[in-house]
Amino acid sequence: MGFSGTLNDQMKGFYKSTYEHNGEKKNMAVTQFEPADARRCFPCWDEPAFKAMFKITLEVPTELVALSNMPVIQETVSGSLKSVSFEESPIMSTYLVAVVIGLFDYLEDFTSDGTKVRVYCQPGKGNQGKFALEVAVKTLPLYTRYFDTSYVLPKLDMVAIPDFAAGAMENYGLVTYRETALLYDDRHSAAANKQRVATVVAHELAHQWFGNLVTMEWWTHLWLNEGFATWVSYLATDGLFPEWKIWTQFLDESTDGLRLDALAESHPIEVDVNHASEIDEIFDAISYRKGASVIRMLQSYLGAECFQRSLASYIKKYACSNAKTEDLWAVLEEESGEPVKMLMNSWTKQQGYPVVSVKVKDQKLEFEQSHFLASGSHGDGQWIVPITICFGSYDTRANFLLQAKSGNHDMAKHSRGSNCWVKLNVDQTGFYRVKYDDELAARLRCAIESKQLSTADRYGILDDAFALWMACKQSLSTLILLVNAYREELEYTVLSHLISVSYKITTIIADATPELLDNVKQFFINLLQHSAAKLGWEPKSGESHLDAMLRGELLTALCLLGHDETKNEALRRFNAYLEDRNTALLPADTRKAAYMAVMQRVSTSNRSGYDSLLRVYRETDLSQEKGRILSSLASSPNPDIVLEALNFLLSSEVRNQDVIFGLHGISREGRETAWEWLKDNWDQISRRWGSGFLIARFIGAIVSPFCTDAKAEEAEAFFATRMKPSIKRTLKQSIEKVHINAKLIQSVRGEKSLSQVVEDLAYRKY
Repeated sequence: MGFSGTLNDQMKGFYKSTYEHNGEKKNMAVTQFEPADARRCFPCWDEPAFKAMFKITLEVPTELVALSNMPVIQETVSGSLKSVSFEESPIMSTYLVAVVIGLFDYLEDFTSDGTKVRVYCQPGKGNQGKFALEVAVKTLPLYTRYFDTSYVLPKLDMVAIPDFAAGAMENYGLVTYRETALLYDDRHSAAANKQRVATVVAHELAHQWFGNLVTMEWWTHLWLNEGFATWVSYLATDGLFPEWKIWTQFLDESTDGLRLDALAESHPIEVDVNHASEIDEIFDAISYRKGASVIRMLQSYLGAECFQRSLASYIKKYACSNAKTEDLWAVLEEESGEPVKMLMNSWTKQQGYPVVSVKVKDQKLEFEQSHFLASGSHGDGQWIVPITICFGSYDTRANFLLQAKSGNHDMAKHSRGSNCWVKLNVDQTGFYRVKYDDELAARLRCAIESKQLSTADRYGILDDAFALWMACKQSLSTLILLVNAYREELEYTVLSHLISVSYKITTIIADATPELLDNVKQFFINLLQHSAAKLGWEPKSGESHLDAMLRGELLTALCLLGHDETKNEALRRFNAYLEDRNTALLPADTRKAAYMAVMQRVSTSNRSGYDSLLRVYRETDLSQEKGRILSSLASSPNPDIVLEALNFLLSSEVRNQDVIFGLHGISREGRETAWEWLKDNWDQISRRWGSGFLIARFIGAIVSPFCTDAKAEEAEAFFATRMKPSIKRTLKQSIEKVHINAKLIQSVRGEKSLSQVVEDLAYRKY
């Protein structure tokens, strides 16, 4: 059979990535076959259920390193070329085959059971692979114990690739990564970068069992791979770094899943895939984050031990073959004796999730479930909901399955009586929202102020109230009064979420009632200053990883909310950093805050800050630093500067994979400019990114922030003649978000008491 593949530049199939070595431009050859691009490299039945053993031989220039899934068995040199043959692989799917060829440095270590692990990266960056290597060497044995099955390959290589569309790819025995997801520099990487490296490495290594050893039967079951690897990566990271409180941070994953799944244009976890072009779009927050969240909900319901036992049985039963969602439910059902299939079908086969409304009536709690939609409209889904409740204390609990539309629970049998606080969905392990009546909500506000609730529950109450406001099911005044109860909050995950909430509220206020904007900003500044003052700008010796992450987020928020003192200090430190890149005045954790502060002051007549940031961008070779700068450039309130920043994204100085960083920091004042830019450059963008999943990010980032029905119609009209399968779902979701924003603005304008509430809180002294 004659076949020739192309070494392309599309970041899929068999493609080339470029880097510099001693000032000279070099190419490396890399593969990215998931979901269906092995066929671009060699002829094959390119579907997960067709498994085979692979014997690979590569012919490459002698000076280069050649890697594949298995170890090298033979190398023969002939002039300037060498032929490298690899051991035969175990049986596996085509999308997991991998080849990488280039110049590399590497670090090496062995796991406790003797597996050789290496981290490869471009020459000169070897040191930055140390942290990922430590994580991998500890994680493999952890999974061997958890799944009660050994890692089956003789080696594991992890490679940092300069051009890489996704975050990482779990190729069997040869995992490929974006540099930002594998490399960590002690001096110039932030705490958040360190955490990302740990969770991504743990995610990819989980796939060596869940995905590679046992593979989904078809892409409809993609969530089995991704949801499980996401959930297990938190389990592993928590085992290695308990002080990171990573399970509390998992709530961010759930929130992303809840947010996307509240759209009418969401999709079920198990989604019918009829054509290869539809697969890319389901690598989304539903498959990963909702998938991981319903797994956590099930584990919480069945108990950790039973769940682990069942997973180990499942891995053993389907090792070296393929499985579908029902196969997993059958094993769990057999081990636990619970009706797992019936319970879980309601969560994986239909899209969406419920909001459980709860009220007190005559010593009884009355529950009612309904389909929650962010648009506020009525959905018709119904679920089997695992309800957990606390009554005034974490020692007094109840739990049951809510199978009907409504139900009730007698409070009298709980010794604390009927006037205590009541919290549903304890520690937020369930994938649903809760709406409390006024009396129960008031009791919870008091419980937050008197510090009686767990971090996860404080987070959950805030997130549910925020979502209910977004869906126009609760007023902004009610939400702001709740937020005010978090004045003394110190926990990273809750404060980080409060910051996200503050961004959304200030944006909506700026569009709805701009006359209230200064007071709303002042309210949030007061709220965040307590913790910011405690943390300061300088890292303290012995402080926690979470404090380091929080410092950067708080200072960034204060700069964006217009706190002059923070902005001036940020500029002072940035100027010191320009003079000396190793100054202790601006460590990696606070750089983003300084960059945002710099861009707030940039205009066409005062552009030195913008030019300085570009200089730092050009001088650094650390991908994480480049990402920080790109995500700041378009945050200027000056539309001309925003346009310049967006045009820079299309220049040869920015790698195709990194453009998305620059799209997410666009200022509110630059929205219209960004939309015109997208339309003007759509043909070029479509050509460059049109064959992969990154194209959808352009639409999501630029269309979603708008807030008028007219803009939604304009976007629909523009894309009507430019539709392609890879953007269809994202476009519909983005337009739906615009309509939701428009409705929210009308709702805020209609609130009579809002200005009084905001004024009272903005200047209240505590």
